[in-house]
Amino acid sequence: MEFIIEAVVKAVKELYQTDIAAKDVNLQETRKEFEGQVTLVTFPYTKVSRKGPEQTGGEIGEYLKENVAEISGFNVVKGFLNLSFSDGFWLDKLKGEIALDDFAVAVPNSKKVMVEYSSPNTNKPLHLGHIRNNLLGFSVAQILDAAGYEVIKTNLVNDRGIHICKSMLAWQRFGNDETPESAAIKGDHLVGKYYVMFESKMREQLKPILSAVYDDGDLSAFTDIQKPKVQALLSNIAKLKDLVVQTPDNNTKALNDLNAKIAADEDKVKEIAKTATELMQQAQQMLQKWEAGDAETIKLWEIMNGWVYAGFAETYKSLGVAFDKFYYESNTYLLGKDTVEEGLASGVFFKKEDGSVWIDLTADGLDQKLVLRADGTSVYITQDIGTAQLKYDDFKMDESIYVVGNEQDYHFKVLFLILEKLGKSWAKGLYHLSYGMVDLPSGKMKSREGTVVDADDLMADMYKTAADTTEEMGKVEGLSEEEKDKLFRTIGMGALKYFLLKVDPKKRLLFDPKESIDFQGHTGPFIQYTHARVKSVLSKAGYNAETSTSDVETLGAAERDLIVLLSKFPQTIQDAAATHSPAVIANYVYEVAKNYNKFYHENPIMQAETESLKQFRLQLSAATAKVINKGMGLLGIDVPERM
Repeated sequence: MEFIIEAVVKAVKELYQTDIAAKDVNLQETRKEFEGQVTLVTFPYTKVSRKGPEQTGGEIGEYLKENVAEISGFNVVKGFLNLSFSDGFWLDKLKGEIALDDFAVAVPNSKKVMVEYSSPNTNKPLHLGHIRNNLLGFSVAQILDAAGYEVIKTNLVNDRGIHICKSMLAWQRFGNDETPESAAIKGDHLVGKYYVMFESKMREQLKPILSAVYDDGDLSAFTDIQKPKVQALLSNIAKLKDLVVQTPDNNTKALNDLNAKIAADEDKVKEIAKTATELMQQAQQMLQKWEAGDAETIKLWEIMNGWVYAGFAETYKSLGVAFDKFYYESNTYLLGKDTVEEGLASGVFFKKEDGSVWIDLTADGLDQKLVLRADGTSVYITQDIGTAQLKYDDFKMDESIYVVGNEQDYHFKVLFLILEKLGKSWAKGLYHLSYGMVDLPSGKMKSREGTVVDADDLMADMYKTAADTTEEMGKVEGLSEEEKDKLFRTIGMGALKYFLLKVDPKKRLLFDPKESIDFQGHTGPFIQYTHARVKSVLSKAGYNAETSTSDVETLGAAERDLIVLLSKFPQTIQDAAATHSPAVIANYVYEVAKNYNKFYHENPIMQAETESLKQFRLQLSAATAKVINKGMGLLGIDVPERM
């Protein structure tokens, strides 16, 4: 509100003969419990007024009311001057801004941003966690685009490594040439089936090895390098168990701590023992063949990855997300080695006696980090260093956003810090959009055990829940089967997306499918139903955008509140872009829907006193529908025209 800032600067000049800068004028949104729309903080002006904050606020308020036509009144609460704008101001705001086609269309800001999301592994289908990742990434990209940025949506596919070879080996050993066509299932589901099968078969092979270790002390399954590690762990486990015996039963905390340490060491033994299983050794050999370019291995890898990509494409389409560029780890895993050599030469990295290369980040509150193994092979962060450079070379973006779960927080702190120390000017523009995990009422998910909530199954369940709920409420009357199918899909996906996006990304959340479908709660279907209601009103009432509403000069409280809220949409988009949070948009649109329903119930449209008043209220309804439509679109959610 630049004109208010200018008026305050002028008021202080005329009232107190003091010049102040526009940047020193502190305007805030008025708190809901007070009358007004904009609040001026008056404490800074008490030095020049030589009066208390309330009296100073009163004098500035009187000046603004007399000299600014848009100000209709004010009130002072301690050091806060709350300003109320005239109905004429809000009517002009509706007609001259909100109702126009270009409302909330940002001017391009000449900045380029990349949003990397999804990043799936090609050994299993997408699951509920991937859904939150994809929806967050796509929505953030939409919001940034609406805020004026040039956006590149990318997907870094993890299509290589030991986990991929596990699926390949299991299919090769137990698949009997099964294909997605012969099994009549999606390719990603078929490959995921063999990943779970590998883990199951490997656990069977693991049992006798662990039994020999714990029952007989037999370490013959391990290599000479592994044996001392396992022996040290077993000795520590024995000591911890002795301490458990010596600890009083009533010392619950000590017992819990000891048992946790025992479990951690036993897990370490199990991880080492896995490498001794025949299946794991075969998978490791397959990975070595792949890295050596073995033709037969590469052919199988290409076939099975092709199945997965076809399955992913279907899921992405159902989710309504898309990408501008795909990167593949099979093409990028060797990147970064040259950068490590440069870092060695410049002193950023150092080499240990065994030939491995490290960086010391202890002075930055982190630890030492391996960037190249002693045998010269890359570790994950080496690849990320190279891929970050590749992406910047491709697009020269100002900002690069990584949408990755919060379990990788430390990894990205290290990655970004390394790139800064390497002198990459663009490293300051790297941002990790860290998000919390998604739980279900049934508990956590585990890919290896096949207990994940499959994305395709969840979307199908949401469709069914939407169909059942909508039909029970009688909201499908007069719709054809095709229209009902589209409606159920729109509501089901809207419920899923809104529930996952309305929560701040950083928070862990519990997804309840039934709660997400509620037509009366803080849900997507409630907002969708409000939009359909508005469109129905506009259709039945014969809205004509050309009809003059100039004789409408006063507003009811609900009308004014709705216009004020709609006017905040452009700034809300900018706020969401700045915080990378679709929740800002989601909660704003919910408030718009709530305010419209209040306006609708308090202000008759069809029974309006005059045709002009009726058309004004229809104009306000049309503007509301437009904001809801665009706001939900930024979340990747469709809104129905009728329900």
